Amino acid sequence: MAWLFLLIAAGFEVTFAMGMKYAEGFTRVWPSLITVVAAIGGIYFLTLAMRELPVSIAYPIWTAIGSLGTVFLGFALLGESLTLIKLLSVGLIVVGVVGLK
Repeated sequence: MAWLFLLIAAGFEVTFAMGMKYAEGFTRVWPSLITVVAAIGGIYFLTLAMRELPVSIAYPIWTAIGSLGTVFLGFALLGESLTLIKLLSVGLIVVGVVGLK
C-alpha cells in the first residue's frame, strides 16, 4: 500500500505544481482551490507512504515524479520548450532516484 500511497501523493504533487501556474498567483478561484486541495492531498498521502517507506526513499521519489510530471505537462499543456539539456536533466533525476532505491 505504501507504494500506491506514494504514487497518489506524486499525482497530487504534479497537480499542485500545474495548479499554481493556472491559479495565476491565486487570482483565479477554481485553479487556486484545486492547488490548495492538491497540496494537502500530496502531503497527506506522502505521510501515509512514509509510515512504511524510509524518508530517504519516499521524499526523493515524490519530488522526482513531481518534477518529471511537471516538465512533461509544461511541454504538453503550456507549450514550454523541451530542450536537450532539459531531457538530460530529467534523465539525471531518474538516475538519482534509481540510485537511491
